[in-house]
Amino acid sequence: MPARTVFTAILIVCAFGAGAAEPAPSTMLAGPWLPENPHQLDFKALPKVRSEHVVISNVRAQGADPTKLNKKAGGVNQHNYLAHHDGRFWAMWSDGPGIEDQVGQRVKYATSPDGMKWSQPQFMTPIPPNSGPDSPHYGTRTDKGMRWISRGFWKREGELLALASLDEAAGFFGKSLELRAFRYDTDAGEWRDAGLVFKNAINNFPPIELRTGDWMMSRRMFDYSKSGVHFLVGGVKSLDDWQSFPVLGSASELKAEEPDWWILPDHRLAAVFRDNRRSGFLYRSLSTDDGRTWTTPVKTNFPDATSKISGLRLRDGRYVLVSNPNPKKRDPLTLSISEDGLVFQKMIYLVGERHIDYPHVIENDGSLFIAFAGGKQTVEVLKVKLTDVDAVQMPEKPLIAAPKP
Repeated sequence: MPARTVFTAILIVCAFGAGAAEPAPSTMLAGPWLPENPHQLDFKALPKVRSEHVVISNVRAQGADPTKLNKKAGGVNQHNYLAHHDGRFWAMWSDGPGIEDQVGQRVKYATSPDGMKWSQPQFMTPIPPNSGPDSPHYGTRTDKGMRWISRGFWKREGELLALASLDEAAGFFGKSLELRAFRYDTDAGEWRDAGLVFKNAINNFPPIELRTGDWMMSRRMFDYSKSGVHFLVGGVKSLDDWQSFPVLGSASELKAEEPDWWILPDHRLAAVFRDNRRSGFLYRSLSTDDGRTWTTPVKTNFPDATSKISGLRLRDGRYVLVSNPNPKKRDPLTLSISEDGLVFQKMIYLVGERHIDYPHVIENDGSLFIAFAGGKQTVEVLKVKLTDVDAVQMPEKPLIAAPKP
């Protein structure tokens, strides 16, 4: 054996011990109801909570099975976001031909006085450059056409802005990727381009204000599978004034995708990542300096279907996380609750028995409003009262799914 190989082997043994197992996951989910192996959790047996439900938009072909993906007709409704501003609820989402992010995709929006009765959807963004229905590339995946992707509402200085990304529609993402803001023109009753936010960037959720007064949001670049996840900090002096800070290890320890983050009681920041390596668990990283540097992401014991998650710190200080925890499929959608933002003790069944994903949760007047996509072809909203969430009791023994024969 070459000397260099022997030296490397000695280092590995010293660091991890001969035959050492992978380090134990960091605890992010706990309770007597959780099996030792979280992937064995019986998700159908989770306690349920009362809710109100409404469909904002449905692009399925008439008569199509609402529980299944329909790739041949109807188009896409995906990337759902909510906001409450100036006495109204606002929803936005990606709307386009085919299934998810093809040439010609645009962003639509609707409004509601109560979160349950919604206006007719209208377009927010213009037709992507040279990519309208008359384009030969419309409804395809190619770098010869463009698409808009919905990126959420940003409440800044008393004004509601909407964010959307624009890039080539071949893959994830195109080299001309940019994040732009739109401003609502009340007199005209339509959204207008407010300018560039950042080049070579797509966020996952809109910015949140830090204790420093800066704003922060996640950033993925067009080559994020190699460059990893970054966080943008700034947005105070102007819409496009940001600094970008990397999460080292987010492209090596895992294949980090669609991060979310929140502020802990001690002002640390906790970022959570879906793992496209399909480990079936969420990863987590922490920052003690307001997003400038981050710990190397570590695997948690919180199960995940390799899907988008949405977390939120409530007004009373608790934390909620809406996700698809079943590692086998995006079914069901659940609501998890934590006292400290680090360990979640409750997991409640919201909706299931079909393909559901891409949630976004907000709090308003004692209730949670949760937008999600049904089969990538409907935009739907659940209203859940926090008093009903508090009344849910978790079982005192593990909920273990029966093995399939």
